[in-house]
Amino acid sequence: IPAVEHYNCIIDALGRAGRLDEGEDLIINMPFQPGALEWITLLGACRIYGDIKRGERVAERAFELDPRNGSPYILLLNIYAVAERWDAVAKVRKAMDNSTTKQQLGCSWD
Repeated sequence: IPAVEHYNCIIDALGRAGRLDEGEDLIINMPFQPGALEWITLLGACRIYGDIKRGERVAERAFELDPRNGSPYILLLNIYAVAERWDAVAKVRKAMDNSTTKQQLGCSWD
């Protein structure tokens, strides 16, 4: 049975190739419970391909699994910013300010 690291590599490769449906299906059907890293990996691909709906869904999964991780907030914020959805950007910033995330906006050394 492939280890979680192998699944992460496949999810990343599928995402980079634009095969987001397949990446999401792989996460859902893994033989073990996915962690935040798998969802964040797919969220990065959603950012690259501008898939807002999937990005929102995937970000929610990542928030549930690791609420202190700032990466999903930043990735979702970037998805909205590229789409010029400034109201959504403001909501993500507010949610991040109200959460207990480890990373602050504009700070990479936390």
